Amino acid sequence: MPIYEFASEEIRPLLRTTFSQMQLQERRDLQRLLRTNISVVAPDTLVIAEEFGDWDESRRRIDLLGIDRDANLVVVELKR
Repeated sequence: MPIYEFASEEIRPLLRTTFSQMQLQERRDLQRLLRTNISVVAPDTLVIAEEFGDWDESRRRIDLLGIDRDANLVVVELKR
């Protein structure tokens, strides 16, 4: 399914690409980009931790942990 970019006077189809074509490492670069641009997926959110894993008796980690303007925790998990 095509994806389009809308500009003020035109609609352009976005070209299909891959992470390797863009010389990006999916896990590292996508997480970094989301951390610095979290409003794309969670408006009004502040990222407070990355790879958070301070749980008792668990080795699991949260990719990005944030808090929104209403003091709700926001969990962002990157999945393939």
